[in-house]
Amino acid sequence: MRNYFYILCLSLLVFFQNEKLKAENDKPNIIVIVADDLGNADVGYHNQGTEIPTPNIDKLAAAGVSFTSGYVMAPVCGPSRAALLTGRYQQSFGFVDNPGPFRVSP
Repeated sequence: MRNYFYILCLSLLVFFQNEKLKAENDKPNIIVIVADDLGNADVGYHNQGTEIPTPNIDKLAAAGVSFTSGYVMAPVCGPSRAALLTGRYQQSFGFVDNPGPFRVSP
């Protein structure tokens, strides 16, 4: 009877140790939200007073990490988006400007 108790304790110890190792090896969940022309006062979690309530974004920001200083290497949107999506500098794949020509106002 005593041997069964030791085997049970050893089995439980091995089982819970394995679960602990699984939890340590889990990859984090990362969500990147990108918006064009989003100012600091446009969302509620910056506490700068917004005219449009953003309760869901506020909850998400409160539960995670908010990076407030994101900068891009190009002053136009096309190369900036391409760099974000590929994780590379836009100069490295030759996309340094928006393709033109742009529409001219009448």
